[in-house]
Amino acid sequence: MQKGSGHVPVSAKESISKPVLLGLVTALVLGVVAPFVIPHTPHPSMIYHIILHIAGLTIAIFLSIVAFLAYSRNTTTRMLLMAVGFMTLALVEFFYLLQAGGIAVVQFIVPAVNIELPHIILLAMVSLFGLGVLKVNK
Repeated sequence: MQKGSGHVPVSAKESISKPVLLGLVTALVLGVVAPFVIPHTPHPSMIYHIILHIAGLTIAIFLSIVAFLAYSRNTTTRMLLMAVGFMTLALVEFFYLLQAGGIAVVQFIVPAVNIELPHIILLAMVSLFGLGVLKVNK
């Protein structure tokens, strides 16, 4: 870059607004998930359940990206725990979306304790959020 050009470089994490990011994430999630949802459109009771999980997945992915962008600006353990917590929420919403769409042929069960994997991931998510909230910055 030339000196005195008056152009201030904008980093990638500051160049996109949150509404635009939400729109991009929504379009991406719908584009990926739509082929799995289309066969369930004749079943009105299931389509609402699937839409609920699509909305949850979209919000979880959006909040994960925003949290990781915040962590890149303010690298604290607290921010990292919150960002990873949102990522686990996205993961569990993905599992629930697979189950709601009938895509998961086999239940994800941990054999040693006979508990479904999404429940263990939810426990991890709540624990990460709890640690993030209770973490004291020095």
